[in-house]
Amino acid sequence: MRISPSAGAPVEEIYGIEQALDFLQNWPVGRQGPLFQAAFDACFGASVDVVPTEEACRALTAFCRVSGLLARDAAMPGTSAAEALPRFN
Repeated sequence: MRISPSAGAPVEEIYGIEQALDFLQNWPVGRQGPLFQAAFDACFGASVDVVPTEEACRALTAFCRVSGLLARDAAMPGTSAAEALPRFN
């Protein structure tokens, strides 16, 4: 999954659960809502093999989509990288 945390910031790539957790743990406390919590809980659950990885990916994708973080894929204008790479490795 490719995300763009803010306008003009470099695109970051998240390839797995550990990277997803690192990203979420650094998310500003004041911007943590129900979708953030669902993504964090799912990713944490996946890190301890309680939640399927695919479910964690869906939760993180939903959080990033609603938060406007998904980067646009230059190779496929009009689509997000999350649509091109819907699963963690």
